[in-house]
Amino acid sequence: MSAEADGGTRGAPAAAEPETEVRDAVSAPDADGRPRRVTRRFPLFTRDTARPEGGGRAASGDAPAPARQWPILAVLSVVGLGLLVTAFDAFRVGLLLIGAALLGGAALRWFLPRVGMLAVRSRFTDIVTYGILGSAIVLLALMAQPKPWLEIPILDDALHFTVRNSQ
Repeated sequence: MSAEADGGTRGAPAAAEPETEVRDAVSAPDADGRPRRVTRRFPLFTRDTARPEGGGRAASGDAPAPARQWPILAVLSVVGLGLLVTAFDAFRVGLLLIGAALLGGAALRWFLPRVGMLAVRSRFTDIVTYGILGSAIVLLALMAQPKPWLEIPILDDALHFTVRNSQ
């Protein structure tokens, strides 16, 4: 902006200020390879959501669709196996498989740069969410009654108001 344009309050003549061009960063390209926006400022009305960090394909684009999304397919396969085992009356083992699948999803999200559709939110949020849910499912599966595989003495007071099996 020149001194005349802002009312002459800068005190420097217009010729002394070089004209600089500010170039904003280009956003992610669209399907044709052209940038959608050339400014970093968010528009007033958004028409799309940003892809999460690491949300690109896990394999190259010329690979078949299952190979491009192998991380989410691996997690969903183990969860499906856990549900199947749970349906056949081995609920503790099935729940341990489901919890392990979520913990495996957290590990994949941590170590791999691109995980495809396993990336839902930011990397940190995904790791924390998958980790807490997986840990909670594993912990509850280990503590499930009857005959828990894990007993935590401090939780005996919490179980005071629940029905216990006297056998």
